[in-house]
Order: sequence, then structure tokens, then C-alpha cells
Amino acid sequence: MKEDREALRQKILGARDGLSDKVRQAKSISAMQNFWTLQGMQQWSTLFIYVNFRSEVETLELIKKCINRDIRVAVPLVEASAVRMIPLLIKDPVQDLVPGYYNIPEPDPKKSLRLEPGEIDAAVIPGSVFDIHGGRLGYGGGYYDRFLLNDAPQAKRIGLAFELQVVDNVPLESHDQPLDILITEERIVNITR
Repeated sequence: MKEDREALRQKILGARDGLSDKVRQAKSISAMQNFWTLQGMQQWSTLFIYVNFRSEVETLELIKKCINRDIRVAVPLVEASAVRMIPLLIKDPVQDLVPGYYNIPEPDPKKSLRLEPGEIDAAVIPGSVFDIHGGRLGYGGGYYDRFLLNDAPQAKRIGLAFELQVVDNVPLESHDQPLDILITEERIVNITR
């Protein structure tokens, strides 16, 4: 199964990497518009949101808009030696983010306060491949799966993807954590976990 997962991951990431900057930005804007229509989000006060890297759905405008609406935003700091993520609150993505693990933008630990994961209402998470049943393939490190399982099991799990990343069925392993919601530029899929 590992070979199938890796082949699928590479195929989908290759297609995603093939999007032009202009198309990726337009699709990201549409996905964000869908995000703002989510039912129940008015009750959320604290979100955990990934900072986009390479060809992922862009999240910086989402982060800024949440902060402007007085929603607390934490972003992941990867602690590679412990193989875990730490949620740190940010107030300004331009000022508070620095290149981190694999050059992915992360919060500067000198400027950002640590958030207790139990305070997270919803987690907006990236991935390489998704399905409409809640399946998600990450990038192979298992950081988000461990974080959702061990640190923030109460958080609503929101996968953010381009439609081209959605397949019929993701080949899942026992450690893969399911999503509650999948958002693309074309739709919102509510999933029963």
C-alpha cells in the first residue's frame, strides 16, 4: 500500500505544481469564499491554520481576515527533534512568520505565544490527496495526524484543497486521521466521522 500512496501523492502533487500562479491564486480565493460560508464558524474563536508553501491553497489572506475579525489564529511550529507541532498564536503574518522546517513559514517563537491545543475550535490543514469520505494523505511525516489525534482531538478538521487533489478513495492506513469538512474552490463537503 505504501507504494500506491506514494505514487498517488506524487501524481497529484505534480498536477498541483503545474497550476500557474494566476490560476492557483484564483482557485485559492474561491476556496476561501467557500470557507467563509461554513455553518457554525461564527462560534469559533480560535483557529489553527497552516501557512501555505509551494503550490498549496493559499492561506495568508484567510489568516489576515481571521485576525481582523478578532479570531485568534495559531499556526504550526514544527519541532522536528520531537516529531511534533506546537501551535503558536500570531497577530501579523508578515511580521510574525520566519522560514522554518524545510523553509516552510513558521511563527517566530521569540514573538509568538504558545496556545494550548485544547483551545482550538477548528484546524485548517493541508495535504496532498483528499477524498469526499474524509480521507487525507499528507506529505508523509504524520505531523498533522499525530497533532489531531493526541493534542487537538476536539478540533473540527477542515481539509483545504484544490479540486484536482480530490480522488474517489484515498488508500488509508490506521494512523490517518479523518476530516470533518473538505473545502475546494468548487464545493464544501461535510463528512460524518
